[in-house]
Amino acid sequence: MKKRIFLANDKTIILEKVKEACLSVLPIAGIVLLLCFTITPMDSGLFLAFLLGVFLVVVGMGFFTLGADTAMTKIGEYVGASVVKTKKIWLIMFICFIVGVLITISEPDLQVLAGQLAKTIGPWVLIITIGVGVGVFLVIAVLRVVLKIKLSYLLIFFYITAFVLSFFVPKAFIPLAFDSGGVTTGPMSVPFIIAIGTGIASIKNDSKDGTDGFGLTALCSIGPIIAVMILGIIFKPVSIEIPTKEMITVSNSQELIKLFGIALPEYMKEVFIALLPIVAFFFIFQLFGAKLTKQNIAKILIGVLYTYIGLVLFLTGVNVGFLSVGSYLGSAIGNLSYNWIIVPIGMVIGFFVVAAEPAVHVLTKQVFELTSGTIPKKALSISLMIGVSFSIGLAMLRILLGIPIMYFLIPCYLISLVLTFVVPEMFTAIAFDSGGVASGAMTASFLMPLALGFCEAVGGNIATEGFGVVAFVAMTPLITIQILGLVYKLKMNKIKKAEKVESTSEEIIE
Repeated sequence: MKKRIFLANDKTIILEKVKEACLSVLPIAGIVLLLCFTITPMDSGLFLAFLLGVFLVVVGMGFFTLGADTAMTKIGEYVGASVVKTKKIWLIMFICFIVGVLITISEPDLQVLAGQLAKTIGPWVLIITIGVGVGVFLVIAVLRVVLKIKLSYLLIFFYITAFVLSFFVPKAFIPLAFDSGGVTTGPMSVPFIIAIGTGIASIKNDSKDGTDGFGLTALCSIGPIIAVMILGIIFKPVSIEIPTKEMITVSNSQELIKLFGIALPEYMKEVFIALLPIVAFFFIFQLFGAKLTKQNIAKILIGVLYTYIGLVLFLTGVNVGFLSVGSYLGSAIGNLSYNWIIVPIGMVIGFFVVAAEPAVHVLTKQVFELTSGTIPKKALSISLMIGVSFSIGLAMLRILLGIPIMYFLIPCYLISLVLTFVVPEMFTAIAFDSGGVASGAMTASFLMPLALGFCEAVGGNIATEGFGVVAFVAMTPLITIQILGLVYKLKMNKIKKAEKVESTSEEIIE
């Protein structure tokens, strides 16, 4: 009976999650359809592949968000709490490093980025390098929480380090390095990293009520930037070549289904390999750490199954239906006489694309819960959407005018780091976390191909101008969320001042 009730409840929740996903993805689909029927007409096969991709993305997001809630978040919290209970710093460091490397290697967004560099550098060389970078910085992030080190100090130190290193890195590698910081924090890693932070912070039982767990994703986003820069200094590549992708051509519905049928087993295998180390870690902790009840283990395993189904459908839809369309639209717009239109189009797409990122839903939910509703989901989501919209507009303008990426990154990061001194620390942590999670699977598989296709069409340099769009997406939320925090701080100060005046008035009357 309990099993039937449990599954019935899951069915209801899945339908709700799919509905939410539908509302998130439909605006993007609407924009693409509008472009198809106006300035960038496309082949019917590519068009149908996109429509089927939209369906798979919506259903996949529904299953994934449910799985993240019932499995990935729970496993992360359990591992985080179990590690800290040992009170052995060396064990905490070792486990966090291994977990950081494994979840990064399994990150689907990173696979997309690495695939773009097959002609320049071995994909696994890049993946392992980034994995080590995340592993090292996850250790640093966890030690920050345990040792109560101020987050802003670490952010300032490591970003200054990254910008100093950029003077010694080949120009072709700089945009790639900053892109790497964004793609590593996607639908697989974010639930796990945030949950580990939450688990560690909750064991401390301090006054921050778990909000100290935020900031792990922020630091884990810096690790890949520095790691890839060091890789660039070692390899010294002069240019970056991207593999030529054949446009989808199908003449009938049977060929369309066959196209997705070929891709589906690949992603089934990829996601299985991605989830296996995390599940294995969970059972290892079951052997040596605190034991969960059989019912809780069953719920987590069912959640893992939901996560698996969701990611398989999501990645199949995104990579087959979205990636080719993004590349085509970028190329088609770049060949227009009025190709400047990519800037407003990019801003509109950027505004809605962040709502389709699975990791964003995980972050907004956990922020809402851990702040007891102080930061509403809607306020955080809208702030992210505005920030990403602005960033995509800047990224496309940069490609159009051929402006070096550092002309944008240095001022924006300088502003965001200065804001850390006047904004509540909780908002600083959430802002830098948001920069990582905003640049997820949809960014890597739709906006990146859009930018690369546009760059190639206008005759730009793929390495120095085409790459970098993920870095822009990860950058502007740092400012917009902190501005939200500044508004919140001023509002709270005003309320406290009013309460103080009212209290003083009551005392005088008495």
